[in-house]
Amino acid sequence: MKAILLPTDFSNNSVNAIHYAMRMFKDDICEFYILNIQKASSFISDDMLVVPSTATLYNTLVGAAKKSIENLISNLKKEYKNNKHAFHSLVDYDNFVDSINQITEQHNIDLIVMGTHGASGLKKMLFGSNTVHVIKRCKVPVLVIPDNCKFRSLDSVGFTSSFKSKYSEADFKFLKALLIAHRSHLHVMHVIQADNGEMTLNQNVDFFKTHFDKVSINRIAEHTDSVYDGIHEFAETHRLKLIVMLSKTHSFLNRLFSEYRVETFAFKIDLPLLVLKQRDLDK
Repeated sequence: MKAILLPTDFSNNSVNAIHYAMRMFKDDICEFYILNIQKASSFISDDMLVVPSTATLYNTLVGAAKKSIENLISNLKKEYKNNKHAFHSLVDYDNFVDSINQITEQHNIDLIVMGTHGASGLKKMLFGSNTVHVIKRCKVPVLVIPDNCKFRSLDSVGFTSSFKSKYSEADFKFLKALLIAHRSHLHVMHVIQADNGEMTLNQNVDFFKTHFDKVSINRIAEHTDSVYDGIHEFAETHRLKLIVMLSKTHSFLNRLFSEYRVETFAFKIDLPLLVLKQRDLDK
């Protein structure tokens, strides 16, 4: 059984991500936790001027959010009619990332699925700030779904890395189960950097060949501005349906969030991104 957290603000892109998750895990027994997080600024609204004196602002906002989630769950049950899926409604008033971390721990969440703007969305930004904070600070895998992206098969999945770190089988447990369930081919995209150690490179090639059945190793040369061109070209050529990265301090993923690189990446790759969490083996 999988426990999947679905944060939503009821926007089109967040609801689209929920539908993506329904289709992606249609054959899995899942507990879906649909979460709406209220923030302080929500209390400042013209609507609050007409709240009855017997009601508190807090109860009014939380009550409206709960009703919206219940309506969403009702629609999901009607559309998918999947008896393998169970739903839970959650409303919280807290800092966005703190709330997600608390609920992740409380309900033993395996995956967070979030919708965000893709290449056709915000200029100069790949993700909204909430998504970036969740990726960086949350302790479980995060699946980011670009706006308007619909689930297709996961027959072809790409994993990109600079191969600068040693890998552990535990880091890829979630990905391995996903690949087996969807009979996916894993394309490992090794981004070649000047400071790659040949020993580390060879160790990681052996790691993937040992732990994955349907896998190929591909090298992409990194130049100052062309690494994303290379990944984009590879993604199109091999018809990738999902890109996977491993999150670790000072990683390739963190470099992705620098302003120029994110802008470049956002306008070239409009695919779902799965960010795995890596244990720090250097400590």
